[in-house]
Amino acid sequence: MYHNEYFLLTKKQVVTNEAQELCFTIPIFEPLPNQYYVRAISDRWIGSESTCAISFKHLILPERHPPHTDLLDLQPLPVSALQEPRFENLFSFSHFNPIQTQLFHALYHTDKNVLLGAPTGSGKTIVAELAMFRVFKQRPKAKVVYIAPMKALVRERMGDWKKRLEIKLDKKVVELTGDVTPDARAIAGASVIVTTPEKWDGVSRSWQTRNFVQDVALIVIDEIHLLGEDRGPVLEVIVSRTNFISSHTEQGLRVVGLSTALANARDLADWLGIDHMGLYNFRPSVRPVPLECHISGYPGKHYCPRMATMNKPAFQGIKQHSPTKPSLIFVSSRRQTRLTAIDMIAFLAGEDNPKQWLHMDDEEMDRIISTIKDQNLKLTLAFGIGIHHAGLVERDRKTVEELYVNMKIQVLVATATLAWGVNFPTHLVIVKGTEFYDGKLKRYVDMPITDVLQMIGRAGRPQYDHQGVAMVLVHDVKKGFYKKFLYEPFPVESSLLDVLADHMNAELVAGTIQSRQDALDYMTWTFFFRRLVQNPSYYGMEDTEADGLNSFLSGVVGKALDQLEMSYCLETGEDGRSLLSTVEGRIASYYYLAHTTLQHMRDTLVEEMTTENVLQALVDATEFSQLPVRHNEDNINTELAKQCPMKVNVYTMDSPHTKASLLLQSHFSRLTLPCSDYLTDTKSVMDQAPRVMQAMIDVCAESGWLASTLRVVTMLQMLVQARWDTDSSLLTLPHLQHHMLYLFSPAGITNLPQLVHKVGEKYETLAKILRPELEEQEVEDVWAVVKRLPIMTVRVEMDGQKVELGRQREGQARWITVTAGAEVTISITMRRVNRLGKEGVKVHAPKYQKPKDEGWVVVVGNPDTRELAALKRVGAVRGSTTFSLVVSPMEVGRMFYTLYIMSDSYQGLDQQYQLPLQVEEGVEEVYYSDEE
Repeated sequence: MYHNEYFLLTKKQVVTNEAQELCFTIPIFEPLPNQYYVRAISDRWIGSESTCAISFKHLILPERHPPHTDLLDLQPLPVSALQEPRFENLFSFSHFNPIQTQLFHALYHTDKNVLLGAPTGSGKTIVAELAMFRVFKQRPKAKVVYIAPMKALVRERMGDWKKRLEIKLDKKVVELTGDVTPDARAIAGASVIVTTPEKWDGVSRSWQTRNFVQDVALIVIDEIHLLGEDRGPVLEVIVSRTNFISSHTEQGLRVVGLSTALANARDLADWLGIDHMGLYNFRPSVRPVPLECHISGYPGKHYCPRMATMNKPAFQGIKQHSPTKPSLIFVSSRRQTRLTAIDMIAFLAGEDNPKQWLHMDDEEMDRIISTIKDQNLKLTLAFGIGIHHAGLVERDRKTVEELYVNMKIQVLVATATLAWGVNFPTHLVIVKGTEFYDGKLKRYVDMPITDVLQMIGRAGRPQYDHQGVAMVLVHDVKKGFYKKFLYEPFPVESSLLDVLADHMNAELVAGTIQSRQDALDYMTWTFFFRRLVQNPSYYGMEDTEADGLNSFLSGVVGKALDQLEMSYCLETGEDGRSLLSTVEGRIASYYYLAHTTLQHMRDTLVEEMTTENVLQALVDATEFSQLPVRHNEDNINTELAKQCPMKVNVYTMDSPHTKASLLLQSHFSRLTLPCSDYLTDTKSVMDQAPRVMQAMIDVCAESGWLASTLRVVTMLQMLVQARWDTDSSLLTLPHLQHHMLYLFSPAGITNLPQLVHKVGEKYETLAKILRPELEEQEVEDVWAVVKRLPIMTVRVEMDGQKVELGRQREGQARWITVTAGAEVTISITMRRVNRLGKEGVKVHAPKYQKPKDEGWVVVVGNPDTRELAALKRVGAVRGSTTFSLVVSPMEVGRMFYTLYIMSDSYQGLDQQYQLPLQVEEGVEEVYYSDEE
């Protein structure tokens, strides 16, 4: 028997007839056995079982993997080999380590692409720096892009390089992630761009028009073995596009890939265009500090009790392997960090010295504890145990990290994210359980093996230890699997197929693909194509001859293009071969959205929508389907729904889309959230929402729906200010609550512009109104915000004639005469009346995660026919800005267009004006064209 596991079918899955996927790994021996049997047996009903035979007749085994690179016994190179004093001063050591020495020549003296597979902790970052120094030396004007798979890694690199490269070498370093989006000027002026795959993919999509993408001389991809994980396809697309760009622009573009030891390094190298020199794939055992690894299995079919039985062995492991040195325990969830740490305290209580893991004075520790927000952390820190996960406030997290790095506390219990994000080498690593709860599948699934390797890799500190120790505590049935793969590297496969359509769409919009044949050619640039030939069974290809390969690829590409056509993102030309990208396709590519989201928008957005409709359309977007709904959160959602003003479907409380709706409603109502997880979830919803809403504005405007467009813009304001559109705009000021609005009625003020107008430059006027309810300091806060609000004056000219923007009646209006069907240019000048303060054009939005610049959405429409004629987004206005819109009225007679100037971030500052037009019939002119 090679594998057994217990799994539950929920009633819901039976009713909806949903297929169950189980994924496990079993050994296969040469010569191939005839068949394996898979049996499913009910634990309740006699005779309810089913057997399925798996035949290996059509299985094509991948090739045996080529041997690893040997680490040569070289004399370590001194830093002075760089022959450039300004580079030498950047390093705190005098000699490079063996791996860096062996790669030095290839990196610093050639321009070949390099792939390095080496275990964690072997100084790969310095390998990247050597390649960067070559660029700084040879092509000082060119740019270097460093792509790291997680925001935490980007932040770590930024902290280090800001200090070293920017200050000592005067090379500007910019960060480009979901949290930080610098403008094109900043990027164009930078030498090093540190970014995440998604962000770089979004930027390099339009490489023909963006010069800075063509100025890149080197791309360093860290953790390139993540090609096989969920986010791998993005990396794959970036490299394929890079190869494509460098074959089109004359300058060379160098790629350096860094990863842990790989099983199929050769495929990766072929795909990166690397010949024999440039591929270095060392054994997992080539670590600067040797590692001793203990794997032990624990019985128990249920997750939580099994985790609890692992606590005692973990405690004994620390006592045995690392009584005085730092230890790191990895668990799978935030809840587990708490339970594990509290169990550890219980075991310590039985010891002679319960505070043996605390290495500082109790008084000093008490002082630190008083600044900590998290209750559990306060308790555990007193015993020298830290807790670390994404739900902690930034400041708590920093405190714990500092205490641990400086050896003030000896044990840290952390979630898996820490393994990637922060470089904490430690003496002992304990991986407590290798499963995590997947909110989408509603059950526990295995962590990717790369994550486990990454965690183990944290053991052993190059400066202090002669060896590191790792303990992996697993479910007993999986012990054999981990025994094999922790020492043998794991092959990397492509996961491009699932998201092929979205990436095809991006290339269609960029113009790389213009026909079905182009799409097929594009596939041959991908890593997926390389692996397909090597390991066809994995991708479901049965015929390996040339014809079989051809028809399989055509099928894959055809399916992706059909999906795009279903989503309105693509149209086939009349010849049946050429492919044309539609507006929807361009919107999806521009805002980095899934093509299914645009299909959903086209199907659900209509001409007239209430706030409730818009919210529903927003949260049903594909972007929110990944939002985790954890154990028992459906009950929390039901409670939360009682406080939210808009009804949600009672039967879908465990759906991510319903949860997104509740989180957004709580955000608008400023409710207190039930737990810290919901805070991080709100953060991720708020990351996606603005992109989806901007796309909704574009879709509505494209259809010419005036009412819906304005409704979505209003929703965007609600998102930034965290107030409903039905609330008074005065509530967006700091410290003001619903029960204080009575203060404004004596002065006859009901909204922000009236307040700004009434107060003018006089602080006392405002203070008199507010003092009954607010402290002086709070009044000053309100005053600071009132002074910041952008006050705009607007001038409008139509076809060169000035429009008087007053309240115009039919009689007094100055009609502007235009010809029916001709284009009328409306030129608008917006001028900011109040001077910019120290905040500049940043929006006052305390409830919005990221700093945001003011912006305006300008709409021209006809409210009688409810039709939108033109829309333009305008950036922050620092002094004055002039821009123009073009409309072409068709109906003859007198009509009013309305000009709406909407803020994209403040509530209550929108303006609208009437534009009187007298449309006359045009004279039919005959044009002769000589193009026929």
